[in-house]
Amino acid sequence: MATDTQKVPTSEKTTRPRALVTGASSGIGEEFAKQLAANGYDIVLVARRRDRLERVGGELTGASVEIIESDLSTQAGVDSVIARIKRGDINMLVNNAGFGTNGDFSDLPLDREMQEIDLNVRALTQLCHAALAPMKAKHSGTIINVGSTGSYQPVPYMATYAATKAYVLHLSEALHEEAKSYGVNVSCLCPGLTKTEFHEVAGVNTKSAALRSGWATPASVVKTALGAAKSGSAIAVPGTMNKGMTSLNRFFPRFMVRKIAGAMFKKNADQMH
Repeated sequence: MATDTQKVPTSEKTTRPRALVTGASSGIGEEFAKQLAANGYDIVLVARRRDRLERVGGELTGASVEIIESDLSTQAGVDSVIARIKRGDINMLVNNAGFGTNGDFSDLPLDREMQEIDLNVRALTQLCHAALAPMKAKHSGTIINVGSTGSYQPVPYMATYAATKAYVLHLSEALHEEAKSYGVNVSCLCPGLTKTEFHEVAGVNTKSAALRSGWATPASVVKTALGAAKSGSAIAVPGTMNKGMTSLNRFFPRFMVRKIAGAMFKKNADQMH
């Protein structure tokens, strides 16, 4: 793991809040970094790919940028970020790092499934815990955890991913209630289909009939998340279609919800293999 700071000159010395964004090398994480920098934050970028972090950092004009090259699916990687958080100057933590897998659970490599749990659940939990102590002491701060519309129901053929995101949603809601008493907001962003490289990494066929519509841009997703966090909301679900889908889950029997999700993603898995 490597850490460095790029000081970007500004026209005058000001005290800016600082945000730490994980998974900041592409997609939603990159967009968080860009929008937060534009909104007056200095940025700590965290991801595995240093070359990409340097590219993103170079595009954040007007902000002081730090780069932490770290694999958060390992304890050593998590520890390096915790050490940075413990300096006590992080005003916003965005837990965006994560990945998904796609296919029949029994056929997927177990090591990869466990790595998915380590990143999506274990690392996120540890970083939340590290950030809340200094935020609580200052009676201010924001944590945004990135969940998914998959947080709301089991998803056969993306079983581990949906299970990890259900954890993220439930943890975030619980921490929201605890933390608001001392002036800290914890919010969960639950995006649906978004134009990033997530689906390519997960092995999802984005050209399948079931996944051809309803795609959002990272810019619109992040704008929704930051607006919800600013207003003190516990959950942000971007897009009318996604809001409708997550609400309908409350009214359908669970067996029906999982059958519909399973049918959608089984076809997708069959087309990929």
